[in-house]
Amino acid sequence: MIRDVVAVVGRQAAVFELGLVCQVFGLDRSADGLPSYDFAVCASRPGMVPTTSGFAIEVRHGLDRTRTADLVIVPAWAEELPLPEGVAEALRAAVARGAMLLSVCTGAFALAEAGLLDGRRAATHWQVAPRLAERYPRVRVDPGALYVEDGPIVTSAGASAGIDACLHVVRREFGAATANALARRMVVPPHRSGDQAQYVETPVPATGDGYGLAELLDWIQAHLDRPLTVEALAARALMSPRTFARRFKDVTGTTPHRWLLDQRLRLAEQLLETTGLPVDAVAARTGLGSPDTLRHHFAARRGITPTDHRRAFRD
Repeated sequence: MIRDVVAVVGRQAAVFELGLVCQVFGLDRSADGLPSYDFAVCASRPGMVPTTSGFAIEVRHGLDRTRTADLVIVPAWAEELPLPEGVAEALRAAVARGAMLLSVCTGAFALAEAGLLDGRRAATHWQVAPRLAERYPRVRVDPGALYVEDGPIVTSAGASAGIDACLHVVRREFGAATANALARRMVVPPHRSGDQAQYVETPVPATGDGYGLAELLDWIQAHLDRPLTVEALAARALMSPRTFARRFKDVTGTTPHRWLLDQRLRLAEQLLETTGLPVDAVAARTGLGSPDTLRHHFAARRGITPTDHRRAFRD
């Protein structure tokens, strides 16, 4: 269970990316029934650290603070190479003793420079993904993913994708109900799949005629127990299936099938955590049909069975 969290900054700190990490792990929200963490920021040389926004912050801890952390986070990195003294060693030691690592945006460069992404799939901001792949050819860079979990390391794309990755970690450790409550407190979407595209072509989800996609997405979430095919959804949106699939991906960044499966699994998590419904009823309520289908998709996407998920996260 993650209780001790530390963010590592370099010779400069990225204000926004560090700030979003502080929002998720650095605020005491125990009064809201949410987990609290022993959170700190550390650097190779404690003291006043300049930021990329023109002002300085006081960092009170050195890298020895990483030795007890369950989660070590590297916010956006200014691609300082070589890494400041001791940073690579601290990151490698954290993984070796079983800690989880999370990078936000260009923080992946620090992990790659430490050799921790060799042979792993990783994400970073799409603009610098080619540079990461060229500089570290042993890293399997995914330029489109919002975030990637490979072993004990989670890497994420720029800015808001860091929030998605942080919520993914919270969901992984504390369950969907906790992650959703935290997202609601932060006024951000509760879940975006890591393989969703980093950006979408249509920022405002509407078709301009007939059934707007924004309304359709709301309708789908209210009727997940129904058999929902692309053909039926396209007809409801007054489009051909091919046009619907194209526009759907423009709006959501993923395919109708993938998005629908994500919504059904998300609902299954909530039902398993907050109700006593048997697994077959959860499968029916989410539109996944049989318990075997639910178990298959749940294990493939979450790495755990529905029963074990309920046992771990049931209130």
